[in-house]
Amino acid sequence: MPTMEAPVNEQGDQPDRRMARIFLRPIVNPLPMGFVGLAGATIMLSAAQLGWVPVAQSADVGLVVVLVAVPLQLIAAVMGFLTRDAVASTGLGTLAVSWLIIGVLTLIGPAGGRSRTLGFILFYLSAAVLLSATVAALGKLVPALVLMLTTARFAVTGIYEYLGGTGWEHAAGWIGVALAALALYAVLAMELENLRHEPVLPMLRSGSGRAVFKGAVPPLGDVEREAGVRQQL
Repeated sequence: MPTMEAPVNEQGDQPDRRMARIFLRPIVNPLPMGFVGLAGATIMLSAAQLGWVPVAQSADVGLVVVLVAVPLQLIAAVMGFLTRDAVASTGLGTLAVSWLIIGVLTLIGPAGGRSRTLGFILFYLSAAVLLSATVAALGKLVPALVLMLTTARFAVTGIYEYLGGTGWEHAAGWIGVALAALALYAVLAMELENLRHEPVLPMLRSGSGRAVFKGAVPPLGDVEREAGVRQQL
């Protein structure tokens, strides 16, 4: 339990010693739940893009995307903030908004139609997800690869929505299938880690991401300067 000391006062007196009690509560890794939502949403969209479901059921696809991805990823994003994980919080929050936009526009749009508005916003969202992928690559490469493939999935889907072309549509669909497979692999690997408290399947961890399973306990002496404890963010 860390302590915080008050600075020396203006009279040079002995500083007052104040103790701050900060309770640390273990929380399960939220990324698997977020990636389950990601896999479900991307495979449904791929099913529509590759013709595995009838065009007349486009509204059903949009509804399923919203109901599967958004709740799971929003909950995971909130848990990510509680664990002070920037990738889980910002990355999954961005994905939740992305799938909400895709799902709603698919739901209310004409069956089999395209939307330049959706294409344009997907370009921005792909760049936003890429930022989280870059940060994730510093410690956990498999989650970073999931986010990087999500970036490609959004970008290629955006090109199709903006320019059209069956080739772009099918390319986006197959990238979505690969993304679903990689996301589910990441879910399995991370859940096995949570169960065994050690790596079971390769996660390609590096740096601080690898140190967490080698008995390294991060110092808590400067915890009073962490976001949520200090007075300013």
